[in-house]
Amino acid sequence: MRKNSVKNTRIDAEVQKELSQIIRELKDPRIEPLTSVTNVTVTPDLKQCKAYISVFGGKEALDSTIKGLKSAEGFVRRELASRINLRNTPEIIFIGDDSIAYGVDMSKKIDEVIAHDRQAGEQDTKQEDAE
Repeated sequence: MRKNSVKNTRIDAEVQKELSQIIRELKDPRIEPLTSVTNVTVTPDLKQCKAYISVFGGKEALDSTIKGLKSAEGFVRRELASRINLRNTPEIIFIGDDSIAYGVDMSKKIDEVIAHDRQAGEQDTKQEDAE
C-alpha cells in the first residue's frame, strides 16, 4: 500500500474521526474540553499513527493536554481497536499542533492592519476636506 493511496487516506480520516470522539469522552482533568484532532497520519503498515492535537488556550493548556493524552494512550488505543477493524491497531503518537492558534493570531494582526489603514484613510480625507 502506497503512502497516498485512497485506502490509506480513508484509514487516516476514520482514525481521526474516532480519535476525536474518544478524546471527548476522556475524563482526565489535564485534557482541555476544547481539544481537536487536526490531522492524523497512519503509516502504510498500520504500526504507528501520528495524531496532531490542537487546543483552544495557551501553550500550557496544550502541554498539559498532550501529557494527559500520553498517559491515556493505552486506553485510547484499546478503544480505537474496538471501534475500527484494522489488522493492527497503530501505536499513537500525540503531537501538539499550534496551527489554529497561529491562524487566529495572524487574523488578529490582519484586522489590526486593516483598522490602521482605515484610520489613516479617514485622516487623509479629513485633511483634504479642510484644505
